[in-house]
Parts: sequence; C-alpha cells; structure tokens
Amino acid sequence: MNKNVLVVGGAGYIGSHTTLALQEAGYRAVVYDNFSSGHRDACFGSALVEGDLADTAKLTQTMQEHDIGSVIHFAALIEAGQSVITPLPFFHNNVAGTLALLDAMNAAGVSRLVFSSTAAVYGNRTDVTLLDEDLARAPINPYGDSKAMVETILESCVSAHGLQAIALRYFNACGADAQGRTGERHDPETHLIPLVIQAAQGTRPQIKINGTDYETPDGTCVRDYIHVSDLASGHVAAVGHLLGQDTPGVQAINLGTGAGQSVRQVVEAVKQISGCDFTVVEDVRRAGDPAILVADVARAHAVLGWRAAHSDLNTIVRDAWAFAEQSAR
Repeated sequence: MNKNVLVVGGAGYIGSHTTLALQEAGYRAVVYDNFSSGHRDACFGSALVEGDLADTAKLTQTMQEHDIGSVIHFAALIEAGQSVITPLPFFHNNVAGTLALLDAMNAAGVSRLVFSSTAAVYGNRTDVTLLDEDLARAPINPYGDSKAMVETILESCVSAHGLQAIALRYFNACGADAQGRTGERHDPETHLIPLVIQAAQGTRPQIKINGTDYETPDGTCVRDYIHVSDLASGHVAAVGHLLGQDTPGVQAINLGTGAGQSVRQVVEAVKQISGCDFTVVEDVRRAGDPAILVADVARAHAVLGWRAAHSDLNTIVRDAWAFAEQSAR
C-alpha cells in the first residue's frame, strides 16, 4: 500500500492540520504550496515543494520524485462574499487550477484524489432540515459554483481516466490544534470565530452580525461548525478508504456534526470563554449567505467510519482562543 500523500495547499489552515494528522497516522505527507496564503512555519510534512497549482509540469515531477500514491487538494480561494465581487479569480484558481492538477495526476499515473469541496454547493435550501449528499447541487455564489464545477469534472474523469475520488463537502471549519502547533491565520481574516476573537482581544473595534432577519430561531445565520482537527481526521479516513478500493468512482461525503449554531451563539461563546466583552453591531445581510447550512453526516459514518469528536462549540472556541492568545504574545 502506497502511503505517500501529496498535500496540495498543505501550508494552509486545514492543510497544515491534515498534514499533522497524516504523519501521526503513519503516512508520509509531502506538502506542495505556493505560499500565497499558507505559512512556512505550518509545513509539517516529510518534504516541502514550493510551487503553483497551475504548474502541471512541477506537480507531475513532484508526484514522480516522491512516489505519490494519493493527492489531497486544498489549494483554493474560499471567501464566498469576495467571490460575488470578483468572481474570475475563483474560477481561474479553483477550476482551471484543478484541471492542471488532474493533468499532472494523469501524467504521473496517480488515480486517487481527496478533494476539498464545500457545503456551499447546496445553496440556500429551505426545504430540508439536514443537507444530504444526494441533493442537487445549487450554489448561489461563484465560490460554490467553482467547487460544484470541479465535482462535475471529477465525475467525468471516472470512466475516462480511472479516477478514484472523494469530494469532502465540509461545513464551517474552525478551532485550532489543541497543542498549539497551528491554527487559523487568514489574511485578511473573514471567518466568524477568529473575527469575534479579535474583537474580544481588542484588535478589532467591534464584531458585525450580517443579517438578523433570517428565518432561524434568533434571526441570525445558522452553521454547522466543525473543529479543524475533526476535518483533518476525516481526510485521513478518506485517504485510507481510497487506498482500500480498486474501483474507479467519485463520492461526495459531508464532514460536519449534524447540528447548527447561530452567529449569536458563537458571539456569546467567545464572550464566555474569553471573559471579555466587546461591541456587537447588527447590520444588513451579506450577499450570497444562505440562512442555514447543517450537514447530514450519515454517509461519513457509514463509508468512512468517521465521526466528529472535538466539535462542541466550547471546545472549538477554547482551542481557537488559546491559539489566538499564543499568537498575540
């Protein structure tokens, strides 16, 4: 069994946690990153290759030199709101970049891929309580469109190229490594929990709630928050599943908890755990934001044998707060 894994985007937030989890599970992880948003001190693989997602030749060479058996693809632009304002970079990187990666995999004879997809492919579904993988893809912003396009591309590569892939549709990644080795450091930061933590630390003057009139219990958006360490273990489980299979195919699998928390609940959790008060401003809705995104996680349980183990809101906020305080020192 070839346990050499190329982690494309392995210096980023989820990529760095996954690289740690792979190494701890006995895999050899090779990090490939262009450091457009990743961090050199978050590279935990056995080897590091600096390169761009669009560089098919370098990707091919890297896979051949390191005898890669599987690829995990994290390298994407991810900010849904920004994708509405400037959509083209999302299609250049997320779609065209993935085509370059698939070309390299074909050239290097690598057929197993774990793709970082997103719950944004579901769009704004008000007809179901939990989002399951058999729902039609119906994204409402260019970011979601780009990920849905890649899922379609992967499906078309099954019979043509013998691709074996899992598209992990994860929900709201958050938290940090419990040992403080890596955490969330986006620049600029756009994710809710680190933004609220910045307000608690006093490095942000206030936190803004975008929309208080959604059809949710407290009027604010509800999301399925999943600890990044749980996401990492889900990727390790996906690689292990692919290595145990010989039949080409693509399967979408949600990674979430099956429960949702509102923006107001997140704000209150940060206030409680940090012991700090801060200004909260209510504002209008943000373009492209669905009211509720909560995962049906039955397939992850059944196929991968995976369950979230660290994703209660207090654990998430406690780990994120500890990493933010450590980084501020």
